[in-house]
Amino acid sequence: MTELSRETRKWGMLCHLAALVGLLGNGIGFVLGPLVVWLLKKEDHPFIDEQGKAAINFQLTMLLILILCIPLALILVGIFLIILIVPVMIIFSIIGAIKANDGQSYRYPFAIRFLK
Repeated sequence: MTELSRETRKWGMLCHLAALVGLLGNGIGFVLGPLVVWLLKKEDHPFIDEQGKAAINFQLTMLLILILCIPLALILVGIFLIILIVPVMIIFSIIGAIKANDGQSYRYPFAIRFLK
């Protein structure tokens, strides 16, 4: 495999980090952040396209899990699951960003592949 440029690695990393910025935003910003970065840069390099899809797929999976936790919150189980899910979202996004910055492809564990 050829060495990825610094610019390519940076945008691959930003696909993952945009989810963290989105967590501070409007509630679904953790999905919109990676989506915006991916839509803007996916044509620039296959690595950016791949990392963007991975980040979006993971965040959509987490959104689906969070939605499923809402009815469970009525019996208190969902609250504990939400408390566990948020750190998982943060930790795996950071791992993905570090790997992408190192030029390595990262696939999130247990993410549903909505975009292929």
